[in-house]
Amino acid sequence: MSVKLPWFVEKYQEIDPEYGRVVGEVTTRAMQTQALDDKTKHLVVLALDALKGADEGVRVVAGQAREAGATEQEIQEVLRLAYFAGSMSFVKTFLHAYK
Repeated sequence: MSVKLPWFVEKYQEIDPEYGRVVGEVTTRAMQTQALDDKTKHLVVLALDALKGADEGVRVVAGQAREAGATEQEIQEVLRLAYFAGSMSFVKTFLHAYK
């Protein structure tokens, strides 16, 4: 399976070919999942990119998830889970205002 490297990894390879090659290899190996199908893999990466606030990553990976067969409802649910996972620590912290 061929992995399309993100544009910024390709750009980094131009700037620092030696280390860029390593970054490219790690990216390729991470994206060549065996136990996860493509749709699941892209949905997981979508949630992680959303948590990081990676706007372009969310746009690109959502498209890849759709191409792999993800429905709009699956994308919506994954983004809701990402919100839930990323925001609960805030609610816990909010409680300190009432001590």
